[in-house]
Amino acid sequence: MREHLVGLLLGGVAVAQQQVELTGVPHEYQRLNNCGPTTTGMYLGYYGSALRQHQVAEALKPNPRDKNVTPQQVLEYVQQQGFQAKLGSGGNLGTLKNLVKRGIPVMVHTWMELPGEGGLGHFRLVTGYDETRRQFTTFDSYLGPRRVFSYGQFDQDWQVMNRTYLVVYPGQKAPWVEKTLGVRMDDRWVERNALRVALREAKEQPDNPFAFFNLGSSLLKVNSPRAAVRAFDRAFSLGVPPRMLWYQFTPFQAHLQAGQPGRVVELTSRVLRAAPDHEEAYFWRAEARLQQGKVTEARADLRQALRFRPLFQEARERLLALNVKSKRP
Repeated sequence: MREHLVGLLLGGVAVAQQQVELTGVPHEYQRLNNCGPTTTGMYLGYYGSALRQHQVAEALKPNPRDKNVTPQQVLEYVQQQGFQAKLGSGGNLGTLKNLVKRGIPVMVHTWMELPGEGGLGHFRLVTGYDETRRQFTTFDSYLGPRRVFSYGQFDQDWQVMNRTYLVVYPGQKAPWVEKTLGVRMDDRWVERNALRVALREAKEQPDNPFAFFNLGSSLLKVNSPRAAVRAFDRAFSLGVPPRMLWYQFTPFQAHLQAGQPGRVVELTSRVLRAAPDHEEAYFWRAEARLQQGKVTEARADLRQALRFRPLFQEARERLLALNVKSKRP
């Protein structure tokens, strides 16, 4: 039996059985490489915040040339602004729809292909869906407001970033969010589920490099670095885009935990040849050089990381620890 679209008004949300679109999101077009701060500003603006990309960028990427803001950085930033948030991977379309239906937009870390530019990591804000047309509505800082993506295209792009999602909400909405996310509030369940999804997709899509990349990331999270390295090696042999390592650093971590710092130096140096101001690549190369016993080179890399991101706390703490250690008798 066909369902009729019956619209209701619930907390400023137009709710229908098969179609939902949230209103009140302030759209803003991004500056170069500024999708993270811009999408964060749009997200918080939905809840009444006056913060916009230039203010958010002061904290998230004070270096305008910075190629990347991680979902973890966004999580920490929104928490500092007084919001609650839940970051996860291995998401699915149903979870997005259930959150939107309850008035909660969702920020996703995804992939975007641009003519003449190639592939890039990107953030979008999911604000609606239409079951009849099988499509999501998103606010995109690069493409514009109310950009529509079919479920298939959306999921294909989202898979590249291991279907990473960030749910941001004020405290009074916590009961709704916790009920909607259910077991996804449990980080260990999320990790195990992401691994199950990655294992299935690697089996079903043996020629898909992203399926194996996600498998490597998920294996790392369950403390299986050597198995993760094998999955990453398979992904790279299938053709992972070079820019993938601008946004995801789990291969560096896996190789370090597997005792293979030379491979990390190789991969991070490759990133730095294409993006000489990539602070995370400097940080992970420093970690590899420390494992190799090359303290002077590691210290130089950490200084470079801090040059390009002065608020890079992990790099600052690591450099401080090295300096303290060198002063001990």
